[in-house]
Amino acid sequence: SGSCEVKTCWWAQPDFRAIGDYLKDKYDSASEMVVEKHRESRGWVETLRAKYALFKPPTERDLVYYENSPNFCEPNPETGLFGTRDRTCNVTSHGIDGCDLLCCGRGHNTRTEKRKEKCHCIF
Repeated sequence: SGSCEVKTCWWAQPDFRAIGDYLKDKYDSASEMVVEKHRESRGWVETLRAKYALFKPPTERDLVYYENSPNFCEPNPETGLFGTRDRTCNVTSHGIDGCDLLCCGRGHNTRTEKRKEKCHCIF
């Protein structure tokens, strides 16, 4: 008689939160690049170079960008952005719905409402 042993290995996807945190870290430390055009034997070639020589050059695993994001705070009909003016924000939140971020440093007005509604309650 003999025995068989099977061993199966596979890669598991990391926790979704861990992936998000990793990407956020990459985004926060992304390197700004400049597109340079130069002529080679096969024609014009575009290459990227770090905009700021004082910073260490990005590695293959770093996130880079060559255009700044649009200003989401102000309306821009060309890009279809409505801006954030007159949006409702959450005073107690430090997230994307919070007044500090959503109001783009313009400040915000607080409004307290008192409502009287029929609740159709049965006692």
